[in-house]
Amino acid sequence: MNSATTVRTAVSTTLLEDFSLEMTGKDVPKLEEARDSIPQGTRINVTFLGNENLEMRLEAARAVKRLGFVPVPHISARRLGSREDFERFLAGLHTDGTSDNVFVVGGDPAHPEGPYADSLSLIDTGLLQQYGVRNVGISGYPEGHPAIDGGSLWSALQDKRAALAAQPLEGGITTQFGFDVDPVLAWVEEVRRRGIGLPVRIGVPGPAGVRRLMSYAARFGVGTGASVVRKYGFSLTNLMGTAGPDRFLRDLAAAHVPARHGDLKIHFYTFGGLKATSDWAARFRKESPA
Repeated sequence: MNSATTVRTAVSTTLLEDFSLEMTGKDVPKLEEARDSIPQGTRINVTFLGNENLEMRLEAARAVKRLGFVPVPHISARRLGSREDFERFLAGLHTDGTSDNVFVVGGDPAHPEGPYADSLSLIDTGLLQQYGVRNVGISGYPEGHPAIDGGSLWSALQDKRAALAAQPLEGGITTQFGFDVDPVLAWVEEVRRRGIGLPVRIGVPGPAGVRRLMSYAARFGVGTGASVVRKYGFSLTNLMGTAGPDRFLRDLAAAHVPARHGDLKIHFYTFGGLKATSDWAARFRKESPA
């Protein structure tokens, strides 16, 4: 078995084992279309967007569960107008049996629409446990955040880890997506050096048009220098093309050292392409030797 085959096997048998996906409340028809390509029991995050209402978010979580997957509803702190809004959402999830796993984020609004300024403030309410939440996902930013300095990001991560332990609640970190493996693994290594042992899911873009990838990267402060995107597998001079995560995952598998980085999993940002991403993952796993 040559080295390329070994790396691809590693991607298939470890990193792509128990991967997770992301969808919006409007993506239920797309999830139904993709269902046969997605392994049963896959964790599927349901985002909390400003243009989607309570019932749409709850229905999406119900659909994920109905189709045999594990719903992970997002809760956006700064989009919640009141404590009552927060409890109404949690109560709906609990009634539907979809509250076991949630993902808490600060959210996009520059100013809170209610009493919650960040994801830590949601954890500190104690409401998550009251409504049946057992596992809480939090964000990680290997390449930083365009609106938050690095020191504050590290402090927030450590504070959230401590708050989860105090509840106690299980937790995990999902990173923002990127195109370069090196800063991702350097960040994971620093996470471990700081004594944060939470499971980490590495955010990866699903196969998508280059123009769309660049648009999302600019929004989230992800590095897109010419050498970085060339390494990932596309060119800045061909924005009409498409790109998948093949090279990124192989590079990640080759550089991953469990003793330093711990056990890593993959989270796919699908950008609306649930079927394209799930078909890609199924094909990649099938083509990889056992």
